[in-house]
Parts: sequence; C-alpha cells; structure tokens
Amino acid sequence: MASQKADTEAETRNAGSSDLLIGAFSIAAILMFVGIGSSVLSTSIGYYFEGGAPADRSLVIALLLNVALILFGWRRHAALRDEVKVRAAAEERAYMLASRDPLTGFLNRRSIAEEGASLFVRAGRRHKAMALMVLDLDHFKTINDMHGHAVGDALLRAVAAEIADAMPPAALTARLGGDEFACAFKFDPADPSTVERIAERLVSRMAQPFEAEGLRLHISCSLGIARSDFDCRSIDTLMRSADIAMYAAKKSGRNRFACFDHSMERELQTRNDLENGLRHAIPNHEIVPYFEQQIDLASERLHGFEVLARWEHPQRGTISPEIFIPIAEETGMIGDLSLSIMKQAFSAARDWDPSLSLSVNISPWQLRDAWLAQKIIKVLAETGFPPTRLEVEITESSLFENLALAQSIVGSLKNQGVRIALDDFGTGYSSLAHLRALPFDRIKIDKSFVQSINESADSAAIVNAIARLGESLNLPVTAEGIETAAIAERLRAIGCAKAQGWYYGKPLSVTAARRLLAERRLLRGQSTPRESDVQSSGDVPPRPATSQRLAG
Repeated sequence: MASQKADTEAETRNAGSSDLLIGAFSIAAILMFVGIGSSVLSTSIGYYFEGGAPADRSLVIALLLNVALILFGWRRHAALRDEVKVRAAAEERAYMLASRDPLTGFLNRRSIAEEGASLFVRAGRRHKAMALMVLDLDHFKTINDMHGHAVGDALLRAVAAEIADAMPPAALTARLGGDEFACAFKFDPADPSTVERIAERLVSRMAQPFEAEGLRLHISCSLGIARSDFDCRSIDTLMRSADIAMYAAKKSGRNRFACFDHSMERELQTRNDLENGLRHAIPNHEIVPYFEQQIDLASERLHGFEVLARWEHPQRGTISPEIFIPIAEETGMIGDLSLSIMKQAFSAARDWDPSLSLSVNISPWQLRDAWLAQKIIKVLAETGFPPTRLEVEITESSLFENLALAQSIVGSLKNQGVRIALDDFGTGYSSLAHLRALPFDRIKIDKSFVQSINESADSAAIVNAIARLGESLNLPVTAEGIETAAIAERLRAIGCAKAQGWYYGKPLSVTAARRLLAERRLLRGQSTPRESDVQSSGDVPPRPATSQRLAG
C-alpha cells in the first residue's frame, strides 16, 4: 500500500511537472505573441525545470487550449489580413470600373461631371475660365459595320491617345459613351484663342488616317465648345451647351468645331417643339397632301400631280416640308407620315379622271423597310385607288445603302402595276448603274439643272444628255422646277416629255385641286362645285397665260 501510494505520488509529481512545463511553453508563447523578449521565456522554462511547485492537471488542459487559441488566432489574423487585401483590391477595381471607362482609361460620364464641378469651382477661385469640349466621331458606325467591333475598339483607343496628347496639363478627359468624348480644362479668359487652337488641333488630327489592327482608317469629328465665361453657371449647363454646339457642328457639315451661342439653344428648342408637335399632327391629320401639277409638254395638257406634304399647324399656319420632313426622318416618324399622306391623297383622287396619275416620293429611310411595298399596296386597297395610276419616285441617293432591298420593294410594286420613277437624276455618282439595276418607267431631272438651263452651259449640256439618254432607253423624261416660259420652251425643244413647277401653278390643297379639276371637267360624276364648297378662292393661285391650253 505504501509502495502503491508512493508510486501514485510520484506520478502526480511527474504529471504536475508536465503540466507546469506545458504551462511554461504556453506562457512563453503568449509572452512572445505580445512582444515580451526571449529572456522571459528562458527564465520561465528554467523555473519549471528546476522543481517549481506542482500544478493541478487542469493546467495542462489550459496550456493546450492557450496554445491552440494562439495558433488559431494567428492563422485567423493572417487569413483576415489576406482577406482585407483582396477586399481592398476589389474595392479599388470597383471604384475604377465605376469612375473610369475600361476601354480607354478616361473618366466616364458620371466622373467627368463630378470632377468637372470641382475644376469649375477651382477655375473661378483663381480667376480662370473653364472650357468644355464634346467631340463626336463622324462615320464611326461605318467602321464598326465594315471591320467589326475589335477594330472599332482599337480605333477608339487610338483616338483617346490623340485627345489626351492634345490636352493641356491637368485637363480632364472622358469617354461619354460610344464614340463620344469630352475634355475640360482651365484657360485664361483674356486669351480665349487658346481654346480654339486646341479645337483646331483636334479636328485636324481626327481627319488624318489612323492605324488600327493593321488597317488604315479614315474618320473625322464634330466638336462643340462651351466656355464658363459665356453665361454657363454650372458644369451641367456647360456640358449641355457643349453638346448643343457639337450637334450644330455636325449639322453644318461635320469635320469642324462650333462654339456655343444661345441661338443654337433656341433652334434646338424650336426643333423639339416641332418634334413633339409632329407626334400629334400625324394621327390628327394636320399634315395634309398638296398637289403640284404635272404637264405634258407636247400637248400642254394636265397629266397628273405630284403629292407634296404641308403641315397646317393650328398656331403657326402652314409649315414647309423642308422644316419638318428631316425631323420626321431623324425620329423615325417618316413612315407613318408618308402612309398618312398617301391615304389622304388616294382618297381625295379616287374619283378624279382616270387619265390623271399621282406621284409620291419615298424617303431613303422608308427604303430600309422590307415591308414598304406591302404597306403601300394595303393603302391602295383600303382607298380603292388604282395601282396603275400611282407612280412612286425614288431618289438616287436612297439606293446607295441597300440596292438589293430596293430591288425587292420595286419588284413587288411593279407586280401590282405601280410605275417607278428615278427622282433627282444626275445628282448621284452611279446613275447609269441604277438605271440598269432597277426597272424604272421615268427619269426626273433634278431642278438644280433645270432652273439654270438658260444661264449655265454645263446645266444645258447635262439636261440635253439626260434627254438623249432617256430617249435611247425609251424612258420618258420629266423636268421639275420650271418657273418661266423660256425654260419651258427650252425643255420642249430638247425633247422632255413632261414638266412641273410653279410656272404652271403653286401646289394646291385638296379643295383647290378639286375646284381646278371641276373647272376642266376632270371629275367623274360631279359637276362644277359651288362657291360655298370651296374653302377659299385664295387656295388656287393665278394660272399662267397657258392655262387655257392646259385645260385641253
């Protein structure tokens, strides 16, 4: 028993010594972890090895737990440190993506507004002015369509490098989206020519060839300038003004710059008002057909009418198509407008003499619609107007983009008996090719040649050549824009078949056209209208001296 008890006490002392030893290592590790030196570690170990007081077995567990916690804490600390690094890198990348254009490295639209606002304030404090330029590439879409987006992206990077190179120090550069860029910088308002010199340098450089993906590419740019010393009181108004000026430069012919002035803003407001008005005018039939007489030059009889569009605005009166047709084309409303005019004209002319034809113009934008022929045929069916009395006029320029689609549309219309005329002949660069590609029934000479036929030998030669060409191809030739008897006589001598222009009368409203036809007994089943049936005698312009012969 005594021996067993002695053995037990020995084991207890050994266990206590082990616990104390582990505790020593635990304390040493903790001390090392908190920065206590190695001398404390050696002293503690020496104490426990030289017979220090024994400890309870629970100290062993405590020691192990402490060591484990220390190791776990250290590893967790290392993991958290790595996680913080990854998160910081991700946040930095997110910030870059949120503030920078990934393709060019320029600021994006939001960032140029924020940093531009700071630059605007700093410029004012230092008695400087701030210039903001908006630059849009001309014909960039053609590059993308022809060569693909990889080449387009390479071109945008090259353009960005040139823009950055042209800017003064500390300038802000941004890509607003697509092929539109912006740049802002301070300048001395006493020397505003600095801004124009930078703009000239940019426009000149953009017109030079660019190398991208092994290709030699040609573009240009339209650039708008706004300055803070010209009543631009914030970065937002500055950006908007520069954008307005850029569109003015593009409208003026591209490959140039324009400085903002308030007349541009008024013009834009007028255009926006017209666009909004168009959206209501088309379904409400405020845009109505007018009819310009087409005359047989040999017999001087009325042959038909060309259908024109006039906007009878309730406040502004009659608006010329030169004003609203471009807006309708830009906004995509031209298709609805054209079909509305056709429907009104066909309905009005349904009971006119069968010998009278109607000619309608097709916008180049409409020839992009693969269903155009079906839409026209549908209007003809709904109004009961005979397809054989319809002539569709297509301009040469409208055939450039998609000749195959134009051939399909023309073929469908021809199958229904609709005649096709090539309008503004002589102004395109491939007239003969177009005459061979499409089955035209008539050629119309552009009025720019007709109106100068008696003053310009070149115009006379062109008109004569077109007349001879039409004769050889068995295609009647119509001359438009005739304003004097001398021009009419010259065209008759040359051999033009038909003519139209203000010499034969200004375009007529539906009411005035019906009155004219009633006078000439060219309405089926109707007598001459009473004076009360005519809205205004002013609708019918004075007829020329040849009007009696035209009555036939």
